[in-house]
Amino acid sequence: MAKVSVNKHQPVYQMPTNPAAVRTKKYALPTQKYISLAMRYFFKTQLKWVLIPVALILINAVISLTGIYPNLWIYITVVVASILYVLFWLIQFTGITQLAQYKPMFEKFSYEIDNRQILMKLNVKEGSVMKWEQIVEGYKDKDAYVLVISKGQFLHLPFNIFTSEHDIKVFERILKQKEILKA
Repeated sequence: MAKVSVNKHQPVYQMPTNPAAVRTKKYALPTQKYISLAMRYFFKTQLKWVLIPVALILINAVISLTGIYPNLWIYITVVVASILYVLFWLIQFTGITQLAQYKPMFEKFSYEIDNRQILMKLNVKEGSVMKWEQIVEGYKDKDAYVLVISKGQFLHLPFNIFTSEHDIKVFERILKQKEILKA
């Protein structure tokens, strides 16, 4: 096979941007903020599983009070297992911040947001496109918008990266149109 020469001076084409898109300043998600967002989302989604340890403790309390089988170890086991489960996920989310394949989540991006997509620009020539269909849910925090992509992936967009109040209102309107942010 013949080698094909590559022209280093060939222009790199990028997706055309929408002139009406909301543009933000560059922002990188801090790792500690990521861990707290991930744990908060974890507790929110795992709340229904709290009933299992509570049910085990109540069943054991009833059995112990009736005198059928008094057992104190179940209390210790349930508490230790619950703590270990939460620590397991905390270690997982902390580990994500150290892995090479997740490093792009913590790089500085500027965003161009419109009705079609979210364009995440690393610089003028590099970036990626995220379609709105990839966003599972979103919510407005006290200082930012958080768009959930999956259990461990988020877009955290603080209010201070938007260039004006008008951009924040346009972004919020887009989120409501896409039914990501509830009205």
